[in-house]
Amino acid sequence: GIVLELLKEAMVSKLGDTKGFLIDGYPQELKDAEEFESKIGEPKLVLCLDCSAETIRSQSSESTETTEDRTESYYRASNPLIAYYESKTQLCKVDAEGTQEDVFLEICKTIDSFLK
Repeated sequence: GIVLELLKEAMVSKLGDTKGFLIDGYPQELKDAEEFESKIGEPKLVLCLDCSAETIRSQSSESTETTEDRTESYYRASNPLIAYYESKTQLCKVDAEGTQEDVFLEICKTIDSFLK
């Protein structure tokens, strides 16, 4: 609840100065998405950086066991969230298997095409 209230405050304070908001890493679970929609509203676009578990593991500085646990937890929490936004047609998957620069450009293209 605290994170959502902070997000709401920050968004309301900038309403007249922006075309929209990019919220990184939130929501992480379906209940967070539902709460966001009930207190703030439905997002117009949800980006999902799509990559393999192998890519996630290769970019982690943590131990293999910790990375495996976190990856499994991530997929368990995010799969229902992804399905939820896919059903509402708000989800846009971005291929995140490339370099950081390539992924950044792909995200920019997606947002630019959405704003047009």
